[in-house]
Amino acid sequence: MSAVTSTILVVEDDAIVRMLIVDVLEELEFSVLEAADAEEALAQVRNTDQVIDLMMTDVGLPDMDGKQLATLVRELRPSLPILFASGYAENIDAPAGMQVIAKPFSIDQLRDKVKSMLP
Repeated sequence: MSAVTSTILVVEDDAIVRMLIVDVLEELEFSVLEAADAEEALAQVRNTDQVIDLMMTDVGLPDMDGKQLATLVRELRPSLPILFASGYAENIDAPAGMQVIAKPFSIDQLRDKVKSMLP
C-alpha cells in the first residue's frame, strides 16, 4: 500500500513559473492542482469534495494579492497551511499557519518547506 499523496494547490499567474513549480512538486510525488489567479483558486477551495493539504500562492496575483486570497481561503478552510512565494519575502509578515519562501527557490528548498508544513 503506497503512502497517501498530499495535494497541493499552486496559485501562480505566470504560466511558465506555475508549470515549473507543478513539475517539481509532481516529481516529489505530490498531487497538484493549479490556479492562474485567485478566482480559480477560490473555486477549487470552495469545492468541498476536493482534498487540499497545502496552498502555495504567489503574493503578486492580478486580481487580488496572495494575502487577501489567504484570508478568504482561511474563512473556507481554517486549518489549511498556506505557503507564500515572493520575490520580496523579507517584506512579508506571514500569519500563523502560513510561511514564506523567497523566489527564486531551489527544488530542495521547496521540498523542505512543503514537507515541513504538511502534517
